[in-house]
Amino acid sequence: MTDTVPDFPMARAAGCPFDPPPEMLRLRSERPVARVRLWDGSTPWLVTRYEDQRALYGDARLSVDPRRPGFPHFSAAFQEAYSQMPPSFLNMDDPDHARIRRMVTGPFTVKRIAAMRPAVQRMTDQFIDTMLAGPNPADLVEALALPLPSLVICELLGVPYDDHGFFQSRSQVGVRRDASVAEARAASGELLQYLDEQLQAKLAAPGDDMLSDLAARMRDGDLGRLDAAMLGLLLLGAGHETTANMIALGVLALLEHPDQLALVRDTDDPKVVAGAVEEMLRYLTVVHNGQRRVVLEDLEIGGETLRAGEGVIIPGATGNWEPDRFPDPARLDVTRDARRHMAFGFGIHQCLGQPLARLELQVVYSTLLRRVPTLRRAVELDKIPFKDDGVVYGVYELPVTW
Repeated sequence: MTDTVPDFPMARAAGCPFDPPPEMLRLRSERPVARVRLWDGSTPWLVTRYEDQRALYGDARLSVDPRRPGFPHFSAAFQEAYSQMPPSFLNMDDPDHARIRRMVTGPFTVKRIAAMRPAVQRMTDQFIDTMLAGPNPADLVEALALPLPSLVICELLGVPYDDHGFFQSRSQVGVRRDASVAEARAASGELLQYLDEQLQAKLAAPGDDMLSDLAARMRDGDLGRLDAAMLGLLLLGAGHETTANMIALGVLALLEHPDQLALVRDTDDPKVVAGAVEEMLRYLTVVHNGQRRVVLEDLEIGGETLRAGEGVIIPGATGNWEPDRFPDPARLDVTRDARRHMAFGFGIHQCLGQPLARLELQVVYSTLLRRVPTLRRAVELDKIPFKDDGVVYGVYELPVTW
């Protein structure tokens, strides 16, 4: 093995759009804690082994604060954005992280999300009705994958769904790795102004929604005005972008594995569908460029010493494809027990909205495949535009026919 420091992110193999980059898998086998080179020339640590990843997720000697020196930023635009705006609770360490997170956990409890199933089912059926009544072929991203989670999060937050075009376009700039500093600044500024206006409206006329709750906390002095808008922005963006990509990419993966598709389509057992969703999350791991941290105190992991001030990248895809944890990981197996995957991260910073994402995926996969049993790709696989340039992996378009 050479001492050359590889560039990161790494490319996927041609013709293998669902597999993690082979270089990352090779590093996991040969050097599971290794230096990589980012866009700015910095060389943070890439930690690729499942057990090491879980250990680091729970280690208080690492910080998620992107304002700290040495933090491994995704791009210049991300670095600029973090320097200009206050952090969201996702980018806070405890105790601030825990204090803010407690303010927004209520709507995402398993019980409250379960109560949303009939509404999510109704929305899903309506979007599928519209797709089937429209042109054939159709773009599944435009017809279902993007509008469904957008509508769901709008209902939760109390944001008008008529504005979805505005916030989707701005949010997509925010997850593009190649977005310029100016583009990112403009998009985030417009979104913050929009959320601030929504919060002011909720102060005047509160409803039964999350933005009204945030407005009340702002009124009571628990949150500053900008902090409340930042929190609303986080919930709005995170609430639709990752799930939208999982819907489209997951459907495509199932279309490429018809035996697994049939198992999801033909079952009436919700536990089978729930298990299939966990396997899809493991197999695809759409947050594909890793969680980012910076070391606060020297620590040992995987035979290496990570020094204070050094960056760390934790790519969940390599842990989720570790053979010792998930035998034959390159095989999509919806009957596999994949519940210990790390698609949502792990530890105190794991995804707040994971119960909602699970619900939406369970409803969408089973409903779409059951209602449109002849669903298939309308173009060759190599003609589908994948989001290799994004923080969240997926497809820009998914032309389907039936």
